[in-house]
Amino acid sequence: MSEQKRAPETGGDASENGVNAGVNEATAEAEALATADQEIAGDFAAEKQRLEAEIASLKDKFLRAFAEAENIRRRAEKEVVDAKTYGIASFARDVLNVADDLARALGTVDEEAKATADGAVKGLLEGLELTERGLVKALEKHGIRKIEPKGQKFDPNLHQAMFEVPDPSVPSGTVVQVVQSGYVIGERVLRPAMVGVARGGPKAEAAASQTSDKDKDKEAGAA
Repeated sequence: MSEQKRAPETGGDASENGVNAGVNEATAEAEALATADQEIAGDFAAEKQRLEAEIASLKDKFLRAFAEAENIRRRAEKEVVDAKTYGIASFARDVLNVADDLARALGTVDEEAKATADGAVKGLLEGLELTERGLVKALEKHGIRKIEPKGQKFDPNLHQAMFEVPDPSVPSGTVVQVVQSGYVIGERVLRPAMVGVARGGPKAEAAASQTSDKDKDKEAGAA
């Protein structure tokens, strides 16, 4: 009995090869998609970083512009206030000359002459005094105040020393005489007061210490 030759079985191998090809194709496609996703994610991250940096830059510019605008607004407000307060400084200095003339005119009349004056002279003196008081009030209404330094410690920011007066009865550096009144407008000196300053007395600190010691001795004696 002769042996019959079998035909080669090729169907199984072809099917297996087809599956493998499909798997390889799917794997390649998946890898391509993964690579594309990575590229998209990378581009997205880069774009996000760029946009965040741009937002931060715009925010910084906005804050700087806002701060500058606020500074400009505050400066403008201050300039308006200063213009209202100090805009009349030149005019006020001229008015002070009138006040000085009134004060000098009244100063030429002693108290005895004022007390014995009658008739037109008395009316004139009273009119001058009323005018002087009215002028001072008008100046105060516009923020111009008279400096009253007599008896106070000399302040170079408010006073101008014209001479020294030997006077041991008051602390050295005390204003004992006012030659010409001073004025301030707002927080600024319109005109310093011209004054005479005491020399030869105890220092203000030493005088205060002596006064304190005397008070303590009085309290101890009373106890």
